[in-house]
Amino acid sequence: MTTTLNTFEASWNEWHAERESYYSDPLGWVSLTGLYWLTEEFENIGDLPGRWRADEDFVYIDGLAVDKIEPIEGAPGILVEDGDRRIEVIRRTGSVALRVHDPKSPHLESFTGIPAYTPDEKWSVTGTFAPYPEAKIVTTGAVVEGLEHHHTAVGVIDFELGGEKQQFVAFGGKEGGLRVLFTDATSGVTTYPAARTLVVTDPDENGSVSLDFNRASNLPCSFTDYATCPVAPAENKLTVAVEAGEKDPRPASAS
Repeated sequence: MTTTLNTFEASWNEWHAERESYYSDPLGWVSLTGLYWLTEEFENIGDLPGRWRADEDFVYIDGLAVDKIEPIEGAPGILVEDGDRRIEVIRRTGSVALRVHDPKSPHLESFTGIPAYTPDEKWSVTGTFAPYPEAKIVTTGAVVEGLEHHHTAVGVIDFELGGEKQQFVAFGGKEGGLRVLFTDATSGVTTYPAARTLVVTDPDENGSVSLDFNRASNLPCSFTDYATCPVAPAENKLTVAVEAGEKDPRPASAS
């Protein structure tokens, strides 16, 4: 029993350390210092070099070696070098924005890690996945007003938590597997209000899956005002307080 517990805690500690390392990247999410939406007219954007404009297909830059970029809707941004900084060009819901990654960001300098609940095996539960006959698109809002996210929903997961029956709509993961976006009774209290995400194990031949809420993860928008993350679908609002996984790194009481 002790060996099992130690293995569980060691595995969680390794996962948590990897999460903190990811967010402390000098050009990662916490290094963001701005989000600027482009128009169809050339403009100077903050202290960035050149002038920028966008239409429905391309981004045009006047004054840089790169003069035209084609960002793809919903895809990872295209990076333009600016000394130590990186200008990330993204397209979201038809509009184009620039995000600035700066290794000298004051947000990065003050980053001290990701607060989290103490891991507890009681928050690791088994569920049953039932696939849809065909995948369908579920549209959610975003933390930026006016934006939308379109997710490929592949089925539902039924499970029990806190003595109550629960159900998630499950999305297909980018690299296979399942993932969910959810809120619960801690959202907006001790955890980030818009959503947390959870990677779910692949179902076995009987549809059984494992949901380890100790690894409920923050989205990038919990760390920065310059992300465009989705909010959780209404179907994935749990009726219990999931006191497990990552906490809000910027709680309202601290702002």
